[in-house]
Amino acid sequence: MHSHVKIVCDPHCAGYRSPGHPERPERITATVATLRSQTDLPLIWLSPAPVPEEIILRAHSAEHLARLKEPEDFDADTPFCQEIADYARASVGAGLAALAAVRQGDFAFSLMRPPGHHASRSRAMGFCYLNNIAIAVFEALATGFRRVAVFDFDVHHGNGTEAILLDRPGASFISIHQVPCYPGTGTRNLGGNCFNYPVAPQTPRLEYRHVLQSALEQLRSLKPELIAVSAGFDAYVRDPIAQETLTAEDFHWLGQSLRGLGVPAFSLLEGGYSAELPELILAYLRGLEGI
Repeated sequence: MHSHVKIVCDPHCAGYRSPGHPERPERITATVATLRSQTDLPLIWLSPAPVPEEIILRAHSAEHLARLKEPEDFDADTPFCQEIADYARASVGAGLAALAAVRQGDFAFSLMRPPGHHASRSRAMGFCYLNNIAIAVFEALATGFRRVAVFDFDVHHGNGTEAILLDRPGASFISIHQVPCYPGTGTRNLGGNCFNYPVAPQTPRLEYRHVLQSALEQLRSLKPELIAVSAGFDAYVRDPIAQETLTAEDFHWLGQSLRGLGVPAFSLLEGGYSAELPELILAYLRGLEGI
């Protein structure tokens, strides 16, 4: 059985903000406060390590890394902030630290911003600058894992992860997400390794859970040696930027279900913009830990 959940966090990731933007520093600071004040879940806190450039360049172009330093917004959703390249690299480093923690038999959760799953090889978009999970998957494949599956339960399709991992040997991608919704992709399966489960807005929660169950069964059938979870909590019923129906209980169930697969798994925070985000993350972690 797993002994602990390891949380990878650098409080400095709360150091940038865009006025009025839903991807706020409080997503992290409030969650840290909640996790540090609870007593029934044993947590070990880790820090991200610096990331060599060549590890990032497996997933991104050199031009993209240079563009992150140019003081111009990437799109209407994805602002340039001072030192955003450094914040994005720290988020990548946290994903790699979560991967390293999993090798020791623990579950690990990267509690960092910015998120990553919309960032493509050459483009920042959707609040994302570098694709944390794709970079971690390539590192896992380069260091001994033969089959790595991404399970993305963020309410928005992980279009960047899909584009980067499409038909990559050893990697597979499963996403459950609202359609129609940003970014407009994910309506069908792609290549031999990208599997999409679109869900209509306002899908009743038991129906939504049934779709999640189907995706989990497919995940099991892929027989991965490692599961990389894009953990977005914006399918929550009161999330301000989507129209779905899940509750804290459903995120607890997701954690339990992933634990039940018996496969090493690490999770990276993606979306989730409600005031209840700390409780949703805690419910998920409790499920992973089996309590």
